Amino acid sequence: MNKLINAVLLLATLSIGTVVHASEPYTLNAGDMLSISVWNEDALQKEVIILPDGTISFPLAGQINAKDKTVVEVETELKENLSEYISDPVVNVTVNQVSGNTIHILGKVQTPGSFGMSQPLDAMQALSLAGGLTTYAKENDIIILRRDGMKQQIIPVYYANIKQGKSLESNVLLESGDVIIIP
Repeated sequence: MNKLINAVLLLATLSIGTVVHASEPYTLNAGDMLSISVWNEDALQKEVIILPDGTISFPLAGQINAKDKTVVEVETELKENLSEYISDPVVNVTVNQVSGNTIHILGKVQTPGSFGMSQPLDAMQALSLAGGLTTYAKENDIIILRRDGMKQQIIPVYYANIKQGKSLESNVLLESGDVIIIP
């Protein structure tokens, strides 16, 4: 009985020291659909899609850049812009669709195509979404193409090694717009 009590106390002590880290807040992408409303202003309720250039347009607030911002940042900017016309506006922004948060998988997978990311995905998870590799895929020659402004980066993914518990650092978290190529 004492061993059971000691084990419970040990587990309780260990769990107190456990820290849970929240994941990074979602940043908006071109193609995402937002619902914007201003409290007590019926004319200021609108659904908008973030345009390819990353902007949205909202009555009285004008055009603002929403790409790579959080919902809270967009709400704050809208509130600042609307304050010129409305006394202390209460702005609410919600994400209706994360259509802009996509990756693209090309090459020797069962189902190539574009896939929406409703949660963080790494390379292996994305390849499973595409049905896995085909028989003749070159498992250690997979690359991810990632754009950073005008620059393009190549990130290798060593699939065969990852399956063996090696080269785990190549199983990177994907970002919106990444293209995975499987030769």
